[in-house]
Amino acid sequence: MDQTEAAVAAVHPAGPDAIALELETPEGFSAQPGQFIRVGVEVDDDIESRFYTLSSPDTGRTLEVTLTYDPESVVGKRLASLSVEDTVTVAGPFGDAHYDGEPHALVLAGGPGVGAAVGIGERALAEGNDATVVYQDDDPLHEERLSTLADAGATVTIVSTGENLTRALAETTAGDESAFVYGFADFVAAASEALAENGFDTDAAKVESFGPAPE
Repeated sequence: MDQTEAAVAAVHPAGPDAIALELETPEGFSAQPGQFIRVGVEVDDDIESRFYTLSSPDTGRTLEVTLTYDPESVVGKRLASLSVEDTVTVAGPFGDAHYDGEPHALVLAGGPGVGAAVGIGERALAEGNDATVVYQDDDPLHEERLSTLADAGATVTIVSTGENLTRALAETTAGDESAFVYGFADFVAAASEALAENGFDTDAAKVESFGPAPE
């Protein structure tokens, strides 16, 4: 979809310096969990845009993205300050690393990549499929949604940045899952290595790197 306006439906706290931005779905817009969109917001009379991965299981009435931000940043701080009925611009969706009805989705997420993980997990369970989430973060986001996923039957493992992803995968997975990876570049590299060491076909994994982690 070309760039269009979308109204803010809600701004939810998602963790330390993180929000889930819920938008009313523009007419004609459709996307799958794990895809990403370009969100633009007015800053000093200009539109500043950033890419964010969807964290909602569907886009029927609303869509959601999850973002972390530096409190001193211009765009992140502006998005976090939005109120209901404010508007942003939306374009997309983009990306092929999305959920497509796989019977058992294994999602490896780092940092804000957990947004894609909860969206995929919720969609998989809603469709009667299985979901496993391995999430690496010292300050976890979306803890309530992760807990709800676990209560609903998903396997959810949270590890700190110092823990070994290869071991976490070996203790969590059966080896027949379809793998998804979302996070900053360093995490994506570590997650891909862990998948390979556990016998997964990394060429078949759906991977979305968010680029270098902000300093």
